[in-house]
Amino acid sequence: MSHAILDLVQQVMSSPWLYVALFALALLDGFFPIVPAETSVITAAVFAASGETNLALVIVVAALGACAGDHVSYLIGSRSAGRLREKKPFVWARSALAERGGLVLVMARYIPGGRTATTLTMGAVRHPLRSFTFFDVIAAGSWAVYSGLIGFFGGTAFESDPIKGLLLGLAIALSIAALVELVRWLRKRRAARLCLERLPAHAAARR
Repeated sequence: MSHAILDLVQQVMSSPWLYVALFALALLDGFFPIVPAETSVITAAVFAASGETNLALVIVVAALGACAGDHVSYLIGSRSAGRLREKKPFVWARSALAERGGLVLVMARYIPGGRTATTLTMGAVRHPLRSFTFFDVIAAGSWAVYSGLIGFFGGTAFESDPIKGLLLGLAIALSIAALVELVRWLRKRRAARLCLERLPAHAAARR
């Protein structure tokens, strides 16, 4: 059974339509986060280790698709501002955007669902398009390189069995995402503690 699945995946990877599919999946993922864009890029990069695909082309196509999808999401946000204002992801992204500016777009690219909420929000609050594009190029490009290298080095380590390489790449991706969330939580907790420590000082100063 596993050999049949592997053969099917290899046939898809050797097709010239692969890059069109990667672009389409990365584009759709920008405003329809159910689409497994990371999985597709990592899978294609795993097979680049054995020469089935071109790693540089996989990364470029994924980055272009992601950037295009984010701009579609930005446009949707600018047209749907009124309906989005009360939704929880919108509120979260708006507060993060106010705190970190355009850099939140780069960080949100690595948070499933967070990227869509952020791009929609930036469109809804009419964030300058030039600034959005600048940070989005960084976000989409770094995401594509990150996903591609995870798949490629995972595939190199398990060249005789690309499925194991794919599973390793996905495990690393999930671990990095969890680490990013842990760091964000620790920073928020530290900031809250510092705020509480400063309250007595402010109260004493007022007296």
